[in-house]
Amino acid sequence: MCKLFWLCFFSRTAEPQEYHRSFLKEKCRPDGRELGEFRPTTLNVGSISTADGSALVKIGNTTVICGIKAELAVPTADAPAKGYIVPNVDLPPLCSSRFRPGPPGEQAQVASQFIADIIDDTNIIKKDDLCIEKSKLCWVLYCDIMCLDYDGNLLDACVITLLAALKNAQLPKVTINKETDLPEVDVHHKSPLRINKRPVASSFAVFDDEIIIVDPTTDEESLASALITTVTDENDQLCAFHKPGGSSLSAEKLQDCVSRAVNRNREINKLIDKVTESVEVSK
Repeated sequence: MCKLFWLCFFSRTAEPQEYHRSFLKEKCRPDGRELGEFRPTTLNVGSISTADGSALVKIGNTTVICGIKAELAVPTADAPAKGYIVPNVDLPPLCSSRFRPGPPGEQAQVASQFIADIIDDTNIIKKDDLCIEKSKLCWVLYCDIMCLDYDGNLLDACVITLLAALKNAQLPKVTINKETDLPEVDVHHKSPLRINKRPVASSFAVFDDEIIIVDPTTDEESLASALITTVTDENDQLCAFHKPGGSSLSAEKLQDCVSRAVNRNREINKLIDKVTESVEVSK
C-alpha cells in the first residue's frame, strides 16, 4: 500500500501530464469525479453585514466572496439617465501561493474585465434603474469580489457570487429635496434591485485537443491544452464566450459545452433562489 502510494505520488509530481492522462483514459479524474461532473457548490448570502448586498460561494475548495456597496453620484455626461456598476476582482496572496502582494496581476485584471463585460453584455441590471434623477443623481454599485481560496475555475465562482450578491442587495429610498436640491436618504425603506438577466458561467478544460472536462481544478487548468468559459442566461441563450488561446475545438464539441452550460445555469439559479428565499423567510 505504501509503495503504491509513493509510486502514484512520484508519477504525479514527476510526470503530471501522464498522471492525469491515465485517469482521463478511464473517463475519470484524480479527485474521483467523472469528466462532466462539477464539484459540490454551496452558497451563502448576506454574510457581510456592512454591505448593501453580499454572497459567498464555494465550488470545491475555490471560495469567492462578493460585497456590493452602493454610493450616490452624479451620472456621467454621456449617460445622464443611467447609473453605473464597477466590478473589481481581487486575488490576494492569502488565497494561493501563486499570487503576490502589490498591484492586481494579469489574472485578476482579466477576471475583472470578464465580469465587466458580462455586466454590460447581459444587462444583468438595467443601468436606467440606477438613475434617481436625470443628470443629477444616480447609484453607483461597487462590486468587490475577493477570492479567499483558489483551486481553479475562478470565473464561474465570480459570476455566481456576483449574481447572488446583486439579488441579495437592497437600496434605500432616495429623493431630492426641491428646496435644498440635496438628496435625502430613507434607510428605513429599502427595495431590492431588479435583476434583468441571470447569467451563469461554466468553464471547461480541454486535454489532448479532444477530451473535455468541466469545472477544472488548478492542476487541471495548468495542464490543459485550452480553457473555455461559456456564459448562458435563464433563456438558454449564449451571452458570452471566453477562450484565452489554446487549441481549437470542433463546432460539435463547442455545442456540447453550451448544452452543459445551459443545464448548469438552471442548477445554479435554483440554488440562488433557494438560498435567497430562505434568508428572506428568516428575516
